[in-house]
Amino acid sequence: MSLPQDILKKYEQAGKIAREVRMEMKGLVQEGTPVIQICEKAEELVRKKGGLPAFPCNVSINEIAAHYTSPPNDTRVIPPKSVVKVDVGVHIDGYIADTAITLSFNPSYNHLLRTAERALKLAVESIYAGISTSKLGSLIEDSITRNGCRPVSNLTGHQVGRYMIHTGKSIPNVSHLIGSKIKEGEVIAIEPFVTEKSAKGKVKDGVEATIFRLVKRKTLKDSNAQQLFSHIDLNYRTMPFSERWMADVVPQQHYSTAFQELRSRCLMSYYTFVEVSGRPVAQAEHTVLVTKDGCMVLT
Repeated sequence: MSLPQDILKKYEQAGKIAREVRMEMKGLVQEGTPVIQICEKAEELVRKKGGLPAFPCNVSINEIAAHYTSPPNDTRVIPPKSVVKVDVGVHIDGYIADTAITLSFNPSYNHLLRTAERALKLAVESIYAGISTSKLGSLIEDSITRNGCRPVSNLTGHQVGRYMIHTGKSIPNVSHLIGSKIKEGEVIAIEPFVTEKSAKGKVKDGVEATIFRLVKRKTLKDSNAQQLFSHIDLNYRTMPFSERWMADVVPQQHYSTAFQELRSRCLMSYYTFVEVSGRPVAQAEHTVLVTKDGCMVLT
């Protein structure tokens, strides 16, 4: 089943914006660049080009595989000789495109980038309506291991839904005994995560959470917390957001108390994903629309 033309156009527009922003980030990320500057520039570009961020720009460095965005007043900078993942999401009327690129400032890690890109290319060339997620995961794993690296086994790609960045099927980066069939018309984000052969190849939750999502509707005692809830519900719905986006929603002197009540009662926290053995991780990602015989790359 193919998508209606009006919906397809929205996916195509979101994908075009995401692709353009991803490419512009290549020239903006440098050693010493403030991370908050990268996040805010990517999100600004998304808006200027006619889209809205589907989630905060992720800038995940070295062993942090995913889920780091700058909190307000972040002082971190891109370290020397680092591996940096920049993950950008765009939506048009809730129809989401998700894409990522890895940059290396250490030539000894360039093979991780190449391996992630090759695995992504193979997966894009191999996906079609009817292929199983387990088969696709096996192809990705084989590509990564053939190139002398290790896939991150507990990170996956994902099906994308309207206003939902992760929905339905997961797309593993390793072989699985049990899988489901990918269907025509599904929108899939394919994202191989790659680390060194000597690494554990798994991630664990870190101690930081700078990205959040509304998951529960509850009556809040604090009027400022209720105001934050209403702002998030109206503007981000079920999509992830950053505290950086909360500026001036409530008086600053009441913000901390209000957000803590909201977080404890209504929000899901996205903790950073950290490679267990502390080794650097590379990522490459495209969002595709699955067709009968292949796919359309949206990003």
